[in-house]
Amino acid sequence: MTVKFGDVTALADVSVGFPPGQIHAVVGQNGAGKTTFARVAAGLVQPTSGSVDVMGREIRTGHVGDSRAAGVELVHQSFALPPSFTVAEAMEFGATGAGGIYSRKRLAEKWRSHLAGLDVQVDLGKRIRDLPIETQQGIEIARALVTDAKVLILDEPTAVLSPSGIETLFARVRRLKARGVTVILILHKIREVLGVADTVTVLRGGRKVDGPLAIADVSAERLASLIVGEAAAKSLDAQDRAALVGAATPAADNAHYAATSAKPPVLEMRNVTTKPDSEGIALDAVDLDIRPGEILGIAGVEGNGQKSLVRAIAALADLSRGSISLAGQDVTGWPLAARRAAGLRIIPFERNVEGLSLSSSLWENWSARMLLQGSLLRLIRPSAVRADCDRSLKDWGVHYHTPGQRAGSLSGGNAQKVILAREVDRDATLIIAAQPTRGLDIGATAFVWQSLRAARDRGTAILLISSDLDELFDISDRVLVMLSGHINGEFHAPYDIQSVGAAMTGAAARATA
Repeated sequence: MTVKFGDVTALADVSVGFPPGQIHAVVGQNGAGKTTFARVAAGLVQPTSGSVDVMGREIRTGHVGDSRAAGVELVHQSFALPPSFTVAEAMEFGATGAGGIYSRKRLAEKWRSHLAGLDVQVDLGKRIRDLPIETQQGIEIARALVTDAKVLILDEPTAVLSPSGIETLFARVRRLKARGVTVILILHKIREVLGVADTVTVLRGGRKVDGPLAIADVSAERLASLIVGEAAAKSLDAQDRAALVGAATPAADNAHYAATSAKPPVLEMRNVTTKPDSEGIALDAVDLDIRPGEILGIAGVEGNGQKSLVRAIAALADLSRGSISLAGQDVTGWPLAARRAAGLRIIPFERNVEGLSLSSSLWENWSARMLLQGSLLRLIRPSAVRADCDRSLKDWGVHYHTPGQRAGSLSGGNAQKVILAREVDRDATLIIAAQPTRGLDIGATAFVWQSLRAARDRGTAILLISSDLDELFDISDRVLVMLSGHINGEFHAPYDIQSVGAAMTGAAARATA
């Protein structure tokens, strides 16, 4: 099968067959073609050439209805059920796609046994948005299986789950296998592949490298080489390689933290509580310190106050009580421009929404820091700014044609480098890095990590917020866990993934390790 989007080839002559009743993993770097592969199988993408067979029968490609009729269902990484619906309403909507007049009691009775049969224990009157992420995912899977699916595809199902949530998912997948369902998992962590799959297929650059390979016949090291290429795998530091491909939990030590712990904090937050708003759960009595030359990691299931934490530090959220100090100064009432002048820099959660104006030029995006720090427009000479931008982007290894080209024309990795070139400067005292490697391939991820470490080594404090525990464990000197808007645990290297996971889900009281 081949899929082209204009001049871009997403899949190139990929042929693969999956034996029924097994768990199959499809792996590869970002941009390898994994999601395109899943969407073709589910009828969401029309291939340029090639065919899809289900249980020995060819189906019409590019038609979701035909794929579903053949027994193929896809659960997307971004959940699709309406968050304001109750569980029963969401199941009815997901199964029929239509509205109607129903009593809630009747809907609950209709879907209770189906959910229980898939071991989804939930109050059917609860709203989707109020449920834990792993429960929402279980309901998404239950919705997909309403039609008695023969093939279930899960696209990056572990990306937003805690360690215990991943265990719950894998147990659910194994039960589906026992029922005869063929499960295809799009994954990116080798440890997860080896822990749940029967076979694995590797894609790289839109081409099939190998597979399906029996898991019993493949090692973590071989799988890593297949994913990134043998030369790239050998060039990576052993510790980073473990984190990047998830072959093993990184085994950092606490020597660097010990060397910085006696220094006065760059950032101090005391009893910081924010007012509820539409941007996410409010902070609840948060105490936090970061010292010069320290990378402080923030772990937690997404939606537990991480965005409110960044907004509070950036003067974008209203505090109901508490104080914030930056570089020894009380900045509680200061606006963002003043905090930036004091050395605050932010790599935002969404680079294409918060970090860059995609329709603006590279030099305009790069020079935004001047405006954010209060520079006057009349003092900015565009020709000089373009020249400075050109030098900076070259220093950061951005692949581009001219500083005048639109930011939206860059790849994800190069777009992130533009933000790094703007935010990681020698005047920075505190850098907030929010999900800085999300959506990046291994090469771009390694570059971001190296850049953050280099800033740390210059004495800059780094606040790293990530949903990837391997990333946090690899480069953080210390890790805090956020739960429901408060700090629920502090951990030091070497990290214990089970203890951190328990703090993320509330299975353990506030912990220090």
